[in-house]
Amino acid sequence: MTSSFQRRTALACALSAVSFCAAAAGPSFTFSTGNADGLMGMASRPSGAGGIEIEAADDFILAQQTRITSASFYGLLPAGVSAADVAGIRLEIYKVFPGDSNNPPSGRVPTRVNSPADVALAERQGADLSFTSALINANYTVANSVVNGINPLPNVKTGGEGAVSGYEVRFDVALNNAIDLDAGHYFFIPQVDLGDKGNFLWLSAAKPIVGGTGPFVGDLQAWIRNENLAPDWLRVGTDIVGAGAFNGAFSLAGEVQAVPEPQTYALMLAGLAVVGGMARRRRHAA
Repeated sequence: MTSSFQRRTALACALSAVSFCAAAAGPSFTFSTGNADGLMGMASRPSGAGGIEIEAADDFILAQQTRITSASFYGLLPAGVSAADVAGIRLEIYKVFPGDSNNPPSGRVPTRVNSPADVALAERQGADLSFTSALINANYTVANSVVNGINPLPNVKTGGEGAVSGYEVRFDVALNNAIDLDAGHYFFIPQVDLGDKGNFLWLSAAKPIVGGTGPFVGDLQAWIRNENLAPDWLRVGTDIVGAGAFNGAFSLAGEVQAVPEPQTYALMLAGLAVVGGMARRRRHAA
């Protein structure tokens, strides 16, 4: 017959095993493309008073299952517009085409190979996040821009819309509702709503990446689309400008989700079996 002490000890061990498996957390995760390089500004905004929706996207790679808890990105605000004029921020995650997409594509763009998917995998806005901003440079000029020149074939190549000046700002976003992602290749999209006060431009970072935090193998260039082009996408450099390639200046942080070792799974199952057996004996004894 099992004593009361033995039952309590077994139960405590079993519950500890289960709790260990549930609470196991991996190391911290960081990814960064580095600082803005002053070459390109890409409009990225939700639809509203400022006009139709525009989404600019750049990619990142996860080697393991990861929980994203925060993000930062560099952008250009029009002169005279401050962070107080920001009506909201939305962050989106997309898979790489052909994930979450109709395939074959429409044929309205030069290619969909290595583009973002048709639809978003995850979105965070409103109460899902909180943000702060820091003024980096009050007199910043980006050499080229893409805002309105986002067109299907045959009018894809515009060369860009020229230099734009304003305030260089870094937005730091905390995700109150974290994003859990499996290992894989994804695109990150930050959108800033300035209402009718002008366009937010996401600033480019060097490609190849300089001073960032990888992994960078397989790094893709930035893509962009608006409501009229969706679900298709265009490469900012190769398609619209007609030369070169750009990254978006951003970083992500979070934690790798630890996968328990096989012996830990065995311990958890054994603990659950003990708990189940004790519960059955109590029912039979009743």
